[in-house]
Amino acid sequence: MTTLDDLPLRDDLRGLTAYGAPQLDVAVRLNTNENSYPVPDEVTAAIGKAVQAELRDLNRYPDRDARALRADLADYLGHGLGTANLWAANGSNEVQQQLLQAFAGPGRTALGFGPSYSMHPLLAAGTGTRWIGALRDPDFGLTPDAATEQIRAHDPDVVFLCSPNNPTGTALEPAVIDAVLAAAPGMVVVDEAYAEFARPGTPSALSLLSGHPRLVVTRTMSKAFGFAGGRLGYLAADPAVVDAVQLVRLPYHLSALTQAAARAALAHRAALLSTVDAIKQQRDRIVATLRERGIAVADSDANFVLFQVGGDQRTAWQELLDRGVLVRDVGLPGWLRVTAGTESETTAFLNALTCPLKESTA
Repeated sequence: MTTLDDLPLRDDLRGLTAYGAPQLDVAVRLNTNENSYPVPDEVTAAIGKAVQAELRDLNRYPDRDARALRADLADYLGHGLGTANLWAANGSNEVQQQLLQAFAGPGRTALGFGPSYSMHPLLAAGTGTRWIGALRDPDFGLTPDAATEQIRAHDPDVVFLCSPNNPTGTALEPAVIDAVLAAAPGMVVVDEAYAEFARPGTPSALSLLSGHPRLVVTRTMSKAFGFAGGRLGYLAADPAVVDAVQLVRLPYHLSALTQAAARAALAHRAALLSTVDAIKQQRDRIVATLRERGIAVADSDANFVLFQVGGDQRTAWQELLDRGVLVRDVGLPGWLRVTAGTESETTAFLNALTCPLKESTA
């Protein structure tokens, strides 16, 4: 049987593991930060109608620049942004890959502050970019001084910031982004995949775009919008950044069906985003309940919670799975991440933790 070792794979890809969370058929799946609520009937009908309207013209290529979709995204974001400031692709991962293709690549470096989104190093590897794993503070925070010190030490071409951060859930203060913009010699990408779940008063990096042509804010419709199966991510930036990513994007990368479905979803955003408050309530319920039980929990502005198990997280993950609850082992020793789902899903998770995990009593 042929293995990767038998193929002329790039040397820098040998030994890597493909990204992916377990997709298991269990009663309660809280491992991928999806929106647990199904798409409302009125929205599915609207999306179906929009997609149906495109079917007769599938013999033609879609609008390769997705201009109508970008206009709708700009309208959603506000902040004085227009179509020229927006770009969309198949999930925010593809957007970030295009940014690395345009501004990084062989001979260049990208830096991120871990623990953070594990896909960023893989995107760097895929584009031949050398990844620099800088560190957050022990409490998972990041201060302006700590960030700038590490940037000046490594002089990266691209800096990734996550706010709220995955897997910790912590949001960044604007002062951190300001400091990074001042210190970084190249592009600064702020991944705001979970921005809609932030607690009141939490600022977005969108407010910093004006006057910062090297700042890029990436977002997704996979989380708050419950559009994970639709695969639509986007960025907001100076128009010159949009021009740059168009140099590396594949032709007609967004299908006409994806564009139509995403536009219909945006037109019904009030219905889709109506579950956000309920999800935030369950997130806060998880945090409060676990802390009442004496379990260490990271502050969260996202739709998930990082909690400490007090021992081998792999054993704790398996025990929860045996009890019918799938959470995420993000590879952080002693910690697991759980998505805030529906009230019943959250109850199932909390009940599964009622019986002490073996490693947590060690």
